[in-house]
Amino acid sequence: MLDGITFLNKEFFWLLLALPLAIFWYFFKHKQQNAELKISSLKGFKITNSWLPKFKHLLFALRLLALAFLITALARPRTSETNTKTKTTRGIDIVMAIDVSASMLAKDFNPNRLESIKNVASKFIKGRPNDRIGLVEYAGESYTKTPITSDKSIVLSSLNSIKYNTIIEGGTAIGMGLATSVNRLKDSKAKSKVIILLTDGVNNSGVLNPQIASELAVEYNIKVYTIGIGSNGLAMSPVAILPNGRFQYDRVQVEIDEDLLKEIAKVTGGKYFRANNNQKLEQIYAEINKLEKTEIDEIKFTTYQEHFRPFVWIAGALLLLAFIIRITLFRSFI
Repeated sequence: MLDGITFLNKEFFWLLLALPLAIFWYFFKHKQQNAELKISSLKGFKITNSWLPKFKHLLFALRLLALAFLITALARPRTSETNTKTKTTRGIDIVMAIDVSASMLAKDFNPNRLESIKNVASKFIKGRPNDRIGLVEYAGESYTKTPITSDKSIVLSSLNSIKYNTIIEGGTAIGMGLATSVNRLKDSKAKSKVIILLTDGVNNSGVLNPQIASELAVEYNIKVYTIGIGSNGLAMSPVAILPNGRFQYDRVQVEIDEDLLKEIAKVTGGKYFRANNNQKLEQIYAEINKLEKTEIDEIKFTTYQEHFRPFVWIAGALLLLAFIIRITLFRSFI
């Protein structure tokens, strides 16, 4: 009966302390409430064993129980149901620029750098239900894989299809990748515009200088988070293609232009991260996820349902029962 019930006026429960006092007073005074007749002998009187006198305390118990239910009713028992309505008040448009050069197949990450990025990025995308996200691929040149969209299934499908190919010119054109990402966001009306740029190398291709691309990002109020991906020292990286079409791997020195990535992040108001293993990469995305929060207004509607009536009805029924018993069974005693 009390499942899920709360009480609005809990202070009325202090009245329950009067019940033990009433019990004490009743048993202390009840003998004085009955008339006494003293006689010298009971001889000549017929003695009968009746159960009614033994149950005369029932009336007091019923009244006391009724009082307890009335006090509970005064405490306003009720249940509540809360409905929540959310409204996004600040949307974020995000473009993820991913380096897909051959060096991204290096095996210092499990299974390699590119697949690790795809796995972690997919979790990041799923955790941004209120934002629009787009994808840009770049190596020696860049192109838009997916324009910014709120359809996460399209973005995830495109992300999953990213792989190294020989169609894109070889090399690492950081400036081109950044410029293409800026181009996807420059006309955005979102309150916040963000680029997450990942690379494992140095800018050695493309016709656009990364510094110029950074200035474009600043002009369009776009923040850039840069991630340098690759372990420290040497890493097993592809160095040639065998006749069977497979890569030949060898230990190659990891070279990341961290100074350039730090400069891009600083100029645009972003932040630079270095990921040297899978766990660190996940931590970086988690931190970016915290830094770029979408503001949401949450409106809660609470509906209350009062439950004092059953307690009042029960109390009334107990008092009525006590009254009926008093004028019928106990009318000769009271």
